[in-house]
Amino acid sequence: MLAISNAPKVQPAESSVTFLGRKSAFRVDCLSKSTTLRPFKYDTFHLYRPPIRHSRRVGNNFSARMTLVDERLARVSDLGRQSGVLAYELVQGALVRWSSLMDKSVRDPPTAVLVHGILGCQKNWRTFARRLAQNFPTWQFLLVDLRCHGESAASKKRPPHTVAAAALDVLKLVAQLRIIPRVLVGHSFGGKVVLSMVEQAAKPLPRPVRVWVLDATPGKARPGLHSKDHPLELIATLKKLPKEVASKRAVIDVLRQQGFSKDVAQWVVTNLRRICHPGASSSYLSWVFDLNGIAEMYRSYEETNLWKIVEDVPRGVHVNFLKAERSLHRWALEDIQRIHAAEELAADVGAGVQMHVLEDAGHWVHADNPDGLFRILASSFEGIRT
Repeated sequence: MLAISNAPKVQPAESSVTFLGRKSAFRVDCLSKSTTLRPFKYDTFHLYRPPIRHSRRVGNNFSARMTLVDERLARVSDLGRQSGVLAYELVQGALVRWSSLMDKSVRDPPTAVLVHGILGCQKNWRTFARRLAQNFPTWQFLLVDLRCHGESAASKKRPPHTVAAAALDVLKLVAQLRIIPRVLVGHSFGGKVVLSMVEQAAKPLPRPVRVWVLDATPGKARPGLHSKDHPLELIATLKKLPKEVASKRAVIDVLRQQGFSKDVAQWVVTNLRRICHPGASSSYLSWVFDLNGIAEMYRSYEETNLWKIVEDVPRGVHVNFLKAERSLHRWALEDIQRIHAAEELAADVGAGVQMHVLEDAGHWVHADNPDGLFRILASSFEGIRT
């Protein structure tokens, strides 16, 4: 299995690439003038593979609207510049022999894009993506940090910070990597992002696309009646905390005192990164996200209505909704009935809509019941010709 990331790991590196093989592992830091190879133990010996660089600019007139449908627009981009698109990690199955730097005549392997939710990051999907890659070795899985989140927060995207803007960012990224996704998976906020990707892509699509919207509905967001973990309240609380903190435990204790659940408190501190100021004798933890931008994104999530793409599904698109049994959000009976009605409409035009329920899971479906989620998603990766 091979994992490729464009996120910076050490200073002054612009990007780094991690290669993982069955018997070896190397981390390569891509510097502006030289490349340093740093082996670390993974098994009994090491294997060197040439480093991959991403160092070209994207023109101002670059269009991503056709990303899912027109390979002619795909071009390699500068993913390390702040004017670039998003930080990402590409987890490849053992049988994948492809990179975006290959000749354009080399067809991209089957690819799934996995999109996190609000206040999340690409790491939320890493363990699950590796499991998928092990079971479906001809596939590759693109994990992204959305704007204002994770390593992408450093790029300082221009507002407005909306669902549509986040979707366009991902469309630009897949175009620059010369990828035409076969599967789009989005959790919560990410669910609306993948729906918006389909809405913005030109039609008709050249390949069938399966879309998975995990524990989110296309219309107005409805928090659970007894939910104590409302995202806007969490964002407001985080804004009151210092930008630099001494420990994750201190933040967890504060959040618990404010009434947030233990699971949410432990999850949100994964967005803390250790930093050390020059000349300082001790290090601190600092948030990697842009809370102001994220607050704007969540308001957009609440207001964005994507029912049209569900009730008029483009030919070749199959939209799947997955409801967690113990969902943090309230699934209104009206929404469920509307999804079931869309199932019949889609079947008449060569598309598809389907509703699923993941038992024994709360809102964090890929953490609460990864086995059940894997069984449900597996059908999207079986029988696809490479």
